Amino acid sequence: MSPAPTTHSRAVRWTTTIAVAVAVLIIVTGGTVRVTGSGLGCPTWPRCTDDSFTSATAATGLHGAIEFGNRMLTTVICVAVGAVIIACLLQRPRHRALLFSAWGQFVGVLLNAVVGGITVLTGLNPYVVALHFLAAIALLVSTTVSYDIAHRAVVPAPAEATRRLARWLVAATGVVVVVGTVVTGAGPHPGDSAEVHRIPVHWATITVVHGVFALAALALAAAVVVVAKRAGDDLVRRRATLLLVLFVAQAALGTFQSLDGLPGLAVVLHLGGAALTAAGATRVLLAARSTTVDRRAPEALAV
Repeated sequence: MSPAPTTHSRAVRWTTTIAVAVAVLIIVTGGTVRVTGSGLGCPTWPRCTDDSFTSATAATGLHGAIEFGNRMLTTVICVAVGAVIIACLLQRPRHRALLFSAWGQFVGVLLNAVVGGITVLTGLNPYVVALHFLAAIALLVSTTVSYDIAHRAVVPAPAEATRRLARWLVAATGVVVVVGTVVTGAGPHPGDSAEVHRIPVHWATITVVHGVFALAALALAAAVVVVAKRAGDDLVRRRATLLLVLFVAQAALGTFQSLDGLPGLAVVLHLGGAALTAAGATRVLLAARSTTVDRRAPEALAV
């Protein structure tokens, strides 16, 4: 029998990069579905219509095409995640943590498909829609972890103060994302042109709450930058600085869209920014791990 084929770490790096990009893209296109009112453009699931898996333009129109296009991205993410898993399995020696994170992506894809189907079958129930977005963020986080492991080199372990602040930063970012789903669920973009149930909270009030948590996360990002710089934790400092820039951009964009009546393009950009901040916060936390292992070290690679 011939030996099993092997892959170079370059293949793992490329596949994990593509998976992250597609995970961000599917969040952005999901936002496009929402702001265009195309959430029920394909009124059933897993079929698009009762008698077809594809969008019949004459029957479903532009909304159907938009929703079907977003569904087709599920196929793309499946291929991307499958490529990551295959590359990790063929890599010799295998990296245990990287392989586990790759299978985590597979679970994330399944979860998104199931929750996406429930979203359609419940007529865009805002709580299920929020859960669908959070599932997409979880998938993005898993792809980010794989990307980070595949691209990471050895760096010194950061200071305890840096690690502690990084954990608080990730927790605050998570709260911002969750509260943001409530803002969306209570806001004027239900995802379909028909009357859709909304989360029964005062939209302006929950928007202010969301903004307060966002400012807290922004302040924590700034604190991580300062503390990491003093401690000489350069990798954490660089990633936290990038995250801080993203938070400032998100704050400016969020303020604009709130004052301008939530224009669709601004909402989509804000959702894309939310995806990038979630990935950015994850990378800060990964850089702030108490121990850093070289992905090429045999003791780290052996499965």
